[in-house]
Amino acid sequence: MPGRRNRAFGSMPAANIKETDKSYHVELASPGMNKEDFKIEVDEDLLTIRSEKESEKEETSSRYTKREFNFTSFVRSFRLPEEVDSENISAKYEGGILQLEIPKKVVEEKKVRSIDIK
Repeated sequence: MPGRRNRAFGSMPAANIKETDKSYHVELASPGMNKEDFKIEVDEDLLTIRSEKESEKEETSSRYTKREFNFTSFVRSFRLPEEVDSENISAKYEGGILQLEIPKKVVEEKKVRSIDIK
């Protein structure tokens, strides 16, 4: 599925989000990047993923010089639900896919207790 276009940031990668009982798993297809090209931040309940990559290619022959610039950047933000444990979010980048594991908080089951009347 091709990414959406955004004038300010170029190509916007599509995101796959999967929820399990214990976490959310987010995948962003970003081929050709390196893990150093990403910046991931959490500000209160807003998860923001930024990426910038600049490359330059120059070819020279006796008759011409061709120089090509390529600048790729995007910003994706996701509002996190209250049950997320934002202190333990992990990320990895492999095979052109940025993967984030966003754990849910462990909710302790409330026990019913009796209150004696005096």
